[in-house]
Amino acid sequence: MRSKAHLLIFVGIMAGALAGLILSKYEGSDAQGRVLYILDLFGKTIFIGALKMIVAPLIFFSIIAAITSLADTKELGRIGWKTLVFYLMTTSMAVGLGLLFVHLIKPGHSANRREIRKNWQQQQVRLHEKYGAAEAKIEEARDQSASAIIKRNLENIIINPFLALAQSHSLGIIFFAILLGVALIVIGPEGHKVLPVLHGLNTAILKITGWIMAGSAFFIFCLVASIVGSVGPGIFSMLFWYIVTVLGGIAVHVGVLLSIGFLLGRVNPFFFLKSIKEAWMIAFATRSTAVTLPVSMDSVQNRLKVSEKVTRFVLPLGATINMDGTALYEGVAVIFLIQLFGGMPGAEITLTPVATILIFLTAVLASIGAAAVPDAGLVTMVLVANAVGLSVEYIPLIFAVDAFLDMFRTSTNMMGDCVGAVVINRLEKFT
Repeated sequence: MRSKAHLLIFVGIMAGALAGLILSKYEGSDAQGRVLYILDLFGKTIFIGALKMIVAPLIFFSIIAAITSLADTKELGRIGWKTLVFYLMTTSMAVGLGLLFVHLIKPGHSANRREIRKNWQQQQVRLHEKYGAAEAKIEEARDQSASAIIKRNLENIIINPFLALAQSHSLGIIFFAILLGVALIVIGPEGHKVLPVLHGLNTAILKITGWIMAGSAFFIFCLVASIVGSVGPGIFSMLFWYIVTVLGGIAVHVGVLLSIGFLLGRVNPFFFLKSIKEAWMIAFATRSTAVTLPVSMDSVQNRLKVSEKVTRFVLPLGATINMDGTALYEGVAVIFLIQLFGGMPGAEITLTPVATILIFLTAVLASIGAAAVPDAGLVTMVLVANAVGLSVEYIPLIFAVDAFLDMFRTSTNMMGDCVGAVVINRLEKFT
């Protein structure tokens, strides 16, 4: 039955891509607008909306269930610091790989560089008309600094737990769930009385997830068709080497993750990929590690045989702070724009080793603060751009291919979370 689900989702992705290519030929027409509206209604509004509806309670009850199943708070401490160190290590490796690729390939020095620079003013007007909504998000983050991001994240951690649940502030949900879980362990018998209720609610949330996922193949068809139909194939020629650089870096990082899973987690790479393929396809189509969380938890626990306590703690935390693909992408994107527009107003930047190190550090920081939802990488990229003095007016150039690249970086984020769970499970000797 599960194999059938995998096949249906794959067919949905392929059929959606084909339908999107056909739809892109009618760009600007009323017919395309009506079809995109219907696709977005089923894909973004209904499917993504339903998954977002259950993500906050799923994270909350999963973490409480994980913590209260641990022997004591010392075990929580061991799992916690190992998880944080692992995620920081893989994110740093991802950024480093991205910077290496962008310096070697130099996508901003492509053959059409002069044409893009010459016609930039006209392109800005066209991009503003087409991507006004995304550009508005960039403008909101224009003046943010590293300290502002840190302060914002702290505010999202220390927040009214009901507000965190209502607004899906994952950091706040995780923090309060950890506090509550530890408190339930510490108070002993009185805390044990409520555990069956909490575990029962967690099981109920997973059942609701199953109901939503029953029609995932159709909904994923709608999501992919909408993305491909909106973008079309034309833009890829202008940004070809930029796309190659991002995807090349991601491909190598995926190889690194699989190697880590094999060496530290003792899991065969082919078996690992087979086990998470459903979660990978859903992350690819939805572009959100948060909404993929129920499926990735199921794959890790039931197929990779990671213990329930590790799965329920490591994966929700990873979906919030571990963004390997996003971190890699942000570093590549900023250096690409500097290579392309260097010397122009707002891009008077020399790519010295110091500037590269600054991009590395801020890309790691920005990825940790990124929300696990589509387009979050565009907003956090502003922090990286601000760190080296690159004007955000150049960021809209990459809007056209961002949704396409977001599919690959989100699925990489999810894969990194799953590798982390496998490794922590092995290090804690649960298998």
